[in-house]
Amino acid sequence: MKNQPLSGNAMPRFGGIASMMRLPVASSAQGLDAAFIGVPLDIGTSHRPGARFGPREIRSESSLIRPYNMATGAAPFDTLQVADLGDVPINTYSIEKSLPIITDFYQTVLREGCKPLTLGGDHTIALPILRAMAARHGPVAMVHVDAHADVNADMFGERIAHGTPFRRAVEENLLDCHKVFQIGLRGSGYARDDFDWPREQGFTLVMAHEVWYQSLAPLMAKIRAQIGTAPCYLSFDIDGIDPAYAGGTGTPEIGGLSVPQALEIIRGCHGLNLVGGDLVEVSPAYDTSGNTALLGANLLYEMLCVLPGVTRR
Repeated sequence: MKNQPLSGNAMPRFGGIASMMRLPVASSAQGLDAAFIGVPLDIGTSHRPGARFGPREIRSESSLIRPYNMATGAAPFDTLQVADLGDVPINTYSIEKSLPIITDFYQTVLREGCKPLTLGGDHTIALPILRAMAARHGPVAMVHVDAHADVNADMFGERIAHGTPFRRAVEENLLDCHKVFQIGLRGSGYARDDFDWPREQGFTLVMAHEVWYQSLAPLMAKIRAQIGTAPCYLSFDIDGIDPAYAGGTGTPEIGGLSVPQALEIIRGCHGLNLVGGDLVEVSPAYDTSGNTALLGANLLYEMLCVLPGVTRR
């Protein structure tokens, strides 16, 4: 028998241990096909803080999610052994010390053949995770949803922050740059050439205003064709979604993607060789309704539903 989320008929959804989707909590990735992992780090944040509390709140809101995906027919718990591995014990005072802690944790998970789905935390955490991914798979393709490209050369003179992970990832040869897609970019900038650098590396940029009112299913078909069978990482910043739906985040930008578009992106990853994914930048202090964390929890569930090996009925 595979692990199953605790049923709402066995325990009220407001009760029980607040693990992701009320799954069993495991201390090791051994025997797991996929695992949810929290990385409660937000010391790379440049504006509104609080994403360190994101993993806990996402887990809390995930109690509403049931195991069968009615829209896609995906039944992830029928074929994958899934558990919650808890949180990475980061150093809350130091990014420099936290990064190798995160990379080492993920390398241990990946050695077991387990695909990690991460609850952030700010976007800084993508860098140490990609280091672990590249150590196992080589440079990976990436689908990146975000209001921001996160390719700054530095922030306040610091090379590591939530606005720099993908600049560092390129420099460290962690990404297959011609198979990197950044979707939902928008907002004001510092200069006309702010988005030139990622394009020069080979990234494909899809600006939010270019896809207003559109289905993203055709875009995802093109992305699947270009990425092919390459190992692919999915990195989803909740601020890629318009703040009307996801205002509980550190750096909101108006004019973002809709929730149906977010679902189209993740569901459009079905068929890719996904090796992991993350959902970052949920800041509960600015999420008074809980809607942002609820959305984050559901998007992580959707990521689970498109992992290789998941059955569809």
